[in-house]
Amino acid sequence: MQRRAILLATAALCCAASATPAAAQEKAPLKILVGFLAGGSADTLARLMADGLRNDFSSIVVENKPGAGGRIALTQLKKAKPDGQTVLILPNGPMVLFPHLYKKLDYDPIQDFTPISLLASFQFGVVAGPGSSAKSIQDLISAAKSKPGQNSYGTAGQGTWPHLLGLMMEQSTGIELNHVPFQGGSAANAALLGSHVQYKFDVVSETAELHRNGKVRILAVTGAKRDLQVPEVPTLKELGIPMEASSWFAMYGPANLPTEVRKKLEMAVVNAVKTPELQGKLRKLGYEAVGSSSSELAASQKADLTRWEKPIKTANFSLD
Repeated sequence: MQRRAILLATAALCCAASATPAAAQEKAPLKILVGFLAGGSADTLARLMADGLRNDFSSIVVENKPGAGGRIALTQLKKAKPDGQTVLILPNGPMVLFPHLYKKLDYDPIQDFTPISLLASFQFGVVAGPGSSAKSIQDLISAAKSKPGQNSYGTAGQGTWPHLLGLMMEQSTGIELNHVPFQGGSAANAALLGSHVQYKFDVVSETAELHRNGKVRILAVTGAKRDLQVPEVPTLKELGIPMEASSWFAMYGPANLPTEVRKKLEMAVVNAVKTPELQGKLRKLGYEAVGSSSSELAASQKADLTRWEKPIKTANFSLD
C-alpha cells in the first residue's frame, strides 16, 4: 500500500509538471513596436492598447524604435518571427503614403506584413486663421482664384499629411495655394495665429478648441462624415468638393503569420477596442475607435494606396 501511494504521488507530480508548461503557453508575451518617440500619438495609443490587452498575454512590452518616419520599426517587424509575439502599431502614412513618396523602400507594405486590426481613425480640418476673412470653403476658393499662389497654408514640413492635403485640395478645386513648411506643427500653428499664413490643414482635435473660442475657423472636415468634436462643420463632400481623406492607426504583424495566431491577436484587439473604457480614452484624444477585422484593415490600406497615388504623382512630388 505504501509503495502504491508513492507511485500515485509520483505520477501526480509528473502530470502537474507536464501541465505547467502548457498552461504557461496559453498566454504568451507580446512586444508592441512603435516607430516614434515616447509621448507621441502612436506611443500613447500603443500604451493604451497594452493596458487593454493585459489580460490576454503573460506580459506586454512597448518598445520605441523611432526614426525615418516609422521605417526603422517596420524593418524590425519585417525581420521578426511570425509567432504572434511581435506586432507594430503605426499611423497609415508609412503604409499608404511612403510607397508614393519614396522611389525606393526597404519594405513592401502589402507583402511584408500581416494586417491585424484598424484601431482608430481621425480626420483633418481645413482651418482659416485670423489672417483670412474666409467664412466658408467657397470663400477660400474664391480668394485663391482671384490671387493664384498668394494665399498660403502652413505645415509641419514637406511630405506631411497637411502638405499632401493641400496638394489634393488644389487638384480637387483647381486653385493654387502657396505651401509654407515650418519646423514642426507648433511653429505652423504660431504662424497661423500670427497671420503669417492664412490657412492650415490640421487634425481636428488640435484645433477644435481654438475653433470653439473663435480664434480660428474650421471651414470643413476631410473625412467621410462629420466629426463629433465639431458637428456643425460640414465635410468637403457635402460642399460638393470631390475630396475625402482621413488617417488611422493600425496593428500589423510580420508576414506569414499563421491564421490561428492572427485570429487570436485580432480577437484580443477587437475586444479591447470595443470596451467603453478604451473607447472613452480614445474619444478624449480625438480618435474614433474602430477595432476592425484584419480583412477590413487590408481593404482600407489598399483603398488608401490607390487614393493617394494620383494626387502625389500629379504633383510630381517625392521625398527622395
